[in-house]
Amino acid sequence: MHQRKNKKILIYFFLLIIVSSIGNNKINNYKFKKIENINIFGLDEKNNQILLNKLKNLNLGNIFFINKKKIEKLINSNSLIESYIVFKEYPSTLNIKIDKTNFFAKINDNGKNYLIGSNGKLTLIESGYNQLPYIFGKPKVEEFLQFKKIIDRSKFSYNEIKNIYFFSSKRWDLKFHDNILLKLPNNLTQETLDNLYKFLENYNGENFNIIDARLENKIVLDG
Repeated sequence: MHQRKNKKILIYFFLLIIVSSIGNNKINNYKFKKIENINIFGLDEKNNQILLNKLKNLNLGNIFFINKKKIEKLINSNSLIESYIVFKEYPSTLNIKIDKTNFFAKINDNGKNYLIGSNGKLTLIESGYNQLPYIFGKPKVEEFLQFKKIIDRSKFSYNEIKNIYFFSSKRWDLKFHDNILLKLPNNLTQETLDNLYKFLENYNGENFNIIDARLENKIVLDG
């Protein structure tokens, strides 16, 4: 009786070794399989391909031990990208879904023209984007984005703006497509802009093209 139990134990032991060996072989085959496919969605064909080539140059290895920091550093360095999600598709595919940044304005930096994105990054202009306002002056990107938030919360439409002027005193001017120039005060607020909007509505059709609101509680018109 005791011998039978010992035989059964030995049989179970050898079966366990065989099953474990088969299982480990399968796991190893998947575990060390290199990434073969990378699919990128969200950018245009040209920029998808550029990003794809850079990712391939990282030599990412297998899907189980990807260096996330390398991927994050590469993608975050791309000024066209607002946000992204990386999906693993086992055994050897990466899918990257991208939300492209929105461009708000054009600006010159060291002799080159750039687009300011909602992600706070600058993108070199290749062509187009003539509908976006041009910024004269050298504000920080964060300063401009904060200024735009005030405009967006006001009754003015950002699409009506032709040019934006920034001064070293941290003051802004706006020029609209109808060539009206609005000189704004320091410490601009949404309430100030809304009041100026109402003023323009009441004086619609009057012969002036400069509205100077730099002084507190005073508006000066100039033809």
